[in-house]
Amino acid sequence: MKVLIFYASYGGGHLSAAKSIEECIKKNYAKDNIETELIDCVKYVNKTIESITTAAYRGMAKKAPWAWGRIYSDSQKGPLAHISSRSNQIMAIKLLRLLRAKKPDLIISTHPFGSQMCSYLKRKGKIDSKIATIMTDFAPHDQWLVGSDYTDYYFVANEKMKKYIIDKGITNPEIYVTGIPISSKFSKKHNRKKILESLDFKDGKLNVLFFGGGEFGLGKSRTISIFKSFVKFKGDVQVIAIAGKNKAMREQFEEIVNYYKKQESIKVLGFTKKVPEFMSISDVVVTKPGGLTTTESLASNLPMIIINPIPGQEEENAQFLENKGIGVWIRKDSNVDEIVENLLSNPVRLKDMSKYTHELANKHSTEDICKILLSDKH
Repeated sequence: MKVLIFYASYGGGHLSAAKSIEECIKKNYAKDNIETELIDCVKYVNKTIESITTAAYRGMAKKAPWAWGRIYSDSQKGPLAHISSRSNQIMAIKLLRLLRAKKPDLIISTHPFGSQMCSYLKRKGKIDSKIATIMTDFAPHDQWLVGSDYTDYYFVANEKMKKYIIDKGITNPEIYVTGIPISSKFSKKHNRKKILESLDFKDGKLNVLFFGGGEFGLGKSRTISIFKSFVKFKGDVQVIAIAGKNKAMREQFEEIVNYYKKQESIKVLGFTKKVPEFMSISDVVVTKPGGLTTTESLASNLPMIIINPIPGQEEENAQFLENKGIGVWIRKDSNVDEIVENLLSNPVRLKDMSKYTHELANKHSTEDICKILLSDKH
């Protein structure tokens, strides 16, 4: 059996979800002679388009997030939606060359472009592969539903998304509420004592995981201001601040920590592969509400303090999490010191927020998706 997994390079979540699926198939279905291949479908179709569009996405997300929010909203309807669908039909012709060469039995897509191109080719009778779409956000968007008549499976993050699809009159594909795929590392047990020792942290204190870098270094001055509120907090708290690859952000974090003489209780790190370990010892996470980080936080049963959402899908994610009682969204006009004080001084509230994550958390989402797609009945 041949499985192609399509993603697109617009944010890291689509690729991470695709990698998780590939990892699960290779680990658990090797004996079934299942061959997998991971492909950036937009880059394959046209490297120039991929380069320009991903650069445009990054530029808008960083410098003009309002513009991305407008595009996100408008792409559900009107001329932009039509242009998007039409351009994907044109690009699908080139993708057909790949599909004829690979002859996949199953196509799994973690980005709507892949699903749209493949469903178009299926409608035209050019391919007969099964098509599975994995929606990698917590709120629906109609671009995911283009070509739904020729899509066989939808995997969504929550019941609200399933209801949205059904209310659109889409009943032909099988729709499963599985959660977004995440790495198997989040289902492993981690040695709390060793992780704390590696940070020179003490046990029995409240631990905050603060993601400050972000893929695009979003909201830099705002992030630094929010970080300062955590540093100034007078309670017995330990903070792991991750600046990612954002060197300037890391340096400013370190300056603030040094100024307030909090080196013992606040550790500033750059890029790290130990996110599952750090989440396992944390009591609350401060982060942008991207699909991937949100899924990982839920799987770790962590309440969320939400900062700097990009207008569009991330703001919808933020609203969803706040409505569910899992997250507190720090908006532009929020009193950050007050929010930090109220949350970190209220362990009962944090515990309640953690309990609410169990409704949405699924550490085994990736395995569940693979079982559905690769079981004998299908």
